[in-house]
Amino acid sequence: MMRPAPETSTRPQLRRRRRPRPVPLPPEADGGAPPPPLPPPPPEGDDDCGDVFDVRAFGASGGDGGSCGDDDTPAFRAAWKAACSSDSATATLLVPSDGVFTITSTIFSGPCKPDLTFQIDGVLMPPDGPASWPATDSRKQWIVFYKADRLTLAGEGTIEGNGEEWWDLPCKPHRLIRFFLSNDVTVCGLRIENSPQFHLRFDDCERVRVDGLFVSSPASSPNTDGVHVENTTSVQILNSRIYNGDDCVSIGAGCSDVHVENITCGHGHGISIGSLGVHNTHACVSNITVRNARILDSDNGLRIKTWQGGTGAVTAVEFAGVQMQNVKSCIVIDQYYCLGHGCANQTSAVRVAGVTYRDIHGTYNPQAGAPIRLACSDAVACTDITMSGVELLPAGGDEGALLADPYCWNAYGVMETLTLPPVYCLLEGSPESLQDPLTSC
Repeated sequence: MMRPAPETSTRPQLRRRRRPRPVPLPPEADGGAPPPPLPPPPPEGDDDCGDVFDVRAFGASGGDGGSCGDDDTPAFRAAWKAACSSDSATATLLVPSDGVFTITSTIFSGPCKPDLTFQIDGVLMPPDGPASWPATDSRKQWIVFYKADRLTLAGEGTIEGNGEEWWDLPCKPHRLIRFFLSNDVTVCGLRIENSPQFHLRFDDCERVRVDGLFVSSPASSPNTDGVHVENTTSVQILNSRIYNGDDCVSIGAGCSDVHVENITCGHGHGISIGSLGVHNTHACVSNITVRNARILDSDNGLRIKTWQGGTGAVTAVEFAGVQMQNVKSCIVIDQYYCLGHGCANQTSAVRVAGVTYRDIHGTYNPQAGAPIRLACSDAVACTDITMSGVELLPAGGDEGALLADPYCWNAYGVMETLTLPPVYCLLEGSPESLQDPLTSC
């Protein structure tokens, strides 16, 4: 039995609603082969239905009366509490399509009894800028799903981050959507815009699927990573388009079995592993695949970045079938990552080994220097780097333009096929590292 929100006297009404299906991108926008067809819907009359908890039934205004500045936080919290405790096998918290809803910093906590869908068909946003942000609210995050296993965040609506007034502030603003200690999570079909910082972040999660996501923020918006995963395993990021001002997808320490496919990244920093090893920390990343991606007008394409002084390893990484267009630095291993100037060279580093670049084609910005840059640690060499079917040409269509030579430092590997530009600077063999005890995971 649902409980009405304290501020309302009417009894919220339950409706039956079928669980949403993932929303695929149209084939012309997905940057690769279209995804496989969705399975047929279940027959009518089956038990794949559950209770629906419309936030308006709990007192949310959603812009009623022409105002979109009302605080709908109490209604959302009450709707979550009711949906999370439902005795139905499945339940849906519904943000209806005809409203613009504003909530402040909120933690939606589990565990929940049913398989729960948070369905956003309208517009959901935080307060508009720092002046409107409640003084008692956290400025580190806006919406957190905590221990929310078997949660689906979906819908045909928009999450508007209202980040413009935060981007120029000297302090880091809040992340928009964060999943923490949540397993079997799905995010599909949503549009997320203008986050103050990271758009979508997963920490300490298992079995995550992101499908059909659209992210849009200006190229000038700082630290607006599209999807970031940290200490998270068994991840799929599929059929999505991300245009932002930082990493399109960023894979942090403690991640393994991450699969990225059919994704388009625009005017940002490309797809990154790292940064890893900051403040001399231990970082392990393994079994990462990126396939059938497009990276457009970006500062970086495919990047692995580690700080001096860290320990651990990045192993078993494959980038395959990636198209690039006007990218400044297409293939990067940077083991001297530093946000300022004068970072000291240290004797330990995160080991990078077993990285394959296969069928990487496209154009680079010739004014930016080398399109391939493998700057490995003095103390811990990069090993088992494989180049196959790599063809990167200067943008602009000038057939007579000279190819910029790749840059290598302490990088060992092979060219399985002739690449353009040729990576003759790769060293042969695999030297013994002086830091083996520190680079194990």
